[in-house]
Amino acid sequence: MTLAQSFNVQRPSGRRLLALARTELLLLRRNRTALLTAVIMPIAMVSGLHSILKAQREHLAGVSMTAALLLNLTVVSLTFGVYYNLTAAYVARRGELVLKRLRTGELTDAEILGGTAVPSVLLALLQIVLMAVGIAVLLGLPAPVNPVLVLLGLLLAIGVLVPLAALTSAVTRTVETSGFTTLPVVLITMAGSGLLVPFSVFPGWLADLGRRLPATPALELLRIGWLGGDGSAPATSLAGTWQPALPYLVSALIWIAIACWAAHRRFLWEPRR
Repeated sequence: MTLAQSFNVQRPSGRRLLALARTELLLLRRNRTALLTAVIMPIAMVSGLHSILKAQREHLAGVSMTAALLLNLTVVSLTFGVYYNLTAAYVARRGELVLKRLRTGELTDAEILGGTAVPSVLLALLQIVLMAVGIAVLLGLPAPVNPVLVLLGLLLAIGVLVPLAALTSAVTRTVETSGFTTLPVVLITMAGSGLLVPFSVFPGWLADLGRRLPATPALELLRIGWLGGDGSAPATSLAGTWQPALPYLVSALIWIAIACWAAHRRFLWEPRR
């Protein structure tokens, strides 16, 4: 029985999605390159990011260095673990005609794309949890000011990176070229997030541009939720985090809607010719 045929039996939507996700997890285990990229790279960047944060210490007055380190590593994990790996996964499944065959069954388009995304998302979340535990044990890590905002930031960041991966796969011919086609979004997301380098060091127009990038609003929610502010001023209380977070919440939802619409229109289910 083929992968597509295994989904042709009558199953509730949730069970179909989980079945596809389990299959994708097995395939991910066999992809050593993707696993190495997703797991080792964020860990290998710890010392480099720590050096960058030390150099920006004067712009991070009153901000925990360990919390800032975790937020930066979270950006790396989401960018590579979700966006990069998922772009390659979509291209690989398309080239193998798996996506085309799955569409002949009962799975909806959203279930196919969502099920394919589950392993990359879970891997990135596992990285973040392990790094948070490691930093807390080895260096000490303050608790987030608003855990709800942290969770919302994670979910919304994933919500925009998944359709961006689907959109990028449409202009990617092979898995090997995914490293080049994803590079612009990777660099822009990491450099323009305001986490690696605070917006306060940018010229005003460049900082405003960075705040309007697709993934930045969700990442700002992470920052506000954990630090209690944008890092340029002392932290506020839990209640004081909601007002500055609201514009970013609205912006993140708008970007998710735009990215989903674009991915729906441009995603390719068959190999590019």
